[in-house]
Amino acid sequence: MKLDISQRVPAMLSFIQAADRGSFAAAARALHISAAAVSKNVAGLELALGVRLMNRSTRSLQLTTEGQAFLERARIAIDALDHAVAGVTTEHGAVAGQVRMSTGHAFGLNYLLPLLPKLQARYPDLQLVVDFDDHRIDLIRDGYDLALRGGMIEDSSVVSRTICQINTILVASPAYLEQYGVPVSVHDLDQHRLIAVRFLNGKMTPWNLKHKQGEINQPQPRKPVLSVSAPEAAVQAALMGTGIAQVAVYHSWRYLKENKLKIVLADQHEAGQRQMVLQYPHRALIAPRVKATVEFLLEELRHIESLHVAFHALHDFTA
Repeated sequence: MKLDISQRVPAMLSFIQAADRGSFAAAARALHISAAAVSKNVAGLELALGVRLMNRSTRSLQLTTEGQAFLERARIAIDALDHAVAGVTTEHGAVAGQVRMSTGHAFGLNYLLPLLPKLQARYPDLQLVVDFDDHRIDLIRDGYDLALRGGMIEDSSVVSRTICQINTILVASPAYLEQYGVPVSVHDLDQHRLIAVRFLNGKMTPWNLKHKQGEINQPQPRKPVLSVSAPEAAVQAALMGTGIAQVAVYHSWRYLKENKLKIVLADQHEAGQRQMVLQYPHRALIAPRVKATVEFLLEELRHIESLHVAFHALHDFTA
């Protein structure tokens, strides 16, 4: 059996969406067709190819080896078609429609939100929906067009574009350091008041401290005097003289320049390997409205000083 040209694209789209979303029902909702139509499209594709692409159960879909290989090729094919269409529509100014975004509270308020008026001035027909949420999301399952997220990025099912490295430092206010002294070694932290970040799942963000031998260990702050569930709250607590906190450079850069915070143990603390990224579903499925938004945000965020502070520039702000 062969699929004619009018059947190939719907069949591949049904297959890609089902693979990405984990069910025919979810794929059907994304494609605005029935689940029966998705099932028929995938079955027809398998019949035409002569191989099974998915193993189905009442609860899940599992790609076969052949299905995984075909998924990569199908993405390339749809990607080429998508780029051809997007190129034409973008040239004619058709950047329009809803773009749904997810971002953390602090980054969203301080960095994303101020850019949106300029984005909408450039593309007046965009309707932007922004969810401020620090919980982990599933970009595809939860129906987002893009997300701005920080952490150790491992999800290979979506495209991740790096915005910046999330370098961390240990900071305290000048008033705190005057009262309690400046720590000169990691061991001195046992005599200091520490501020921890403990997320709602109960996990505490470890501190990246160096041993004399050079290796890095990640002990949790022992007996913190304050634990907060938002990294930006740790910055504010340090500003108030509560204690020493591990914070991201971009959260604290303004206060370092204003001499409201000082860096401690710079030579005994590791910056970490976390990144801030902009994520969106595979480029084979990207729409002109999403592509325009992604490229705009990447360009604008590239020019924000606090997101791209050179590590050697922090030397001037040590206690």
